Amino acid sequence: CAFKAQNGHCTVSTHDAQNVSLGQWVHKQRMRCKKNALSSERIEQLNSTGFNWDPLEHAWSEMFDQLCVFKAQAGHYIASRNGE
Repeated sequence: CAFKAQNGHCTVSTHDAQNVSLGQWVHKQRMRCKKNALSSERIEQLNSTGFNWDPLEHAWSEMFDQLCVFKAQAGHYIASRNGE
């Protein structure tokens, strides 16, 4: 996929000014999947690219991973807001 090759991920935002139509298409695929209106072949194709089905869950997981790294380095979970 060209977008993934260029950006390193498949999370296309509907707010991305450079990829408006792609962002809308991605959103439609997510909605169609939730409504069971997307064929298993298309789901498989999208999965093979690393397609992000739930950007909010993905963002949460990334922040959780960062918290785990912080804990491993600092020995605690008390992260300050200003990075100190």
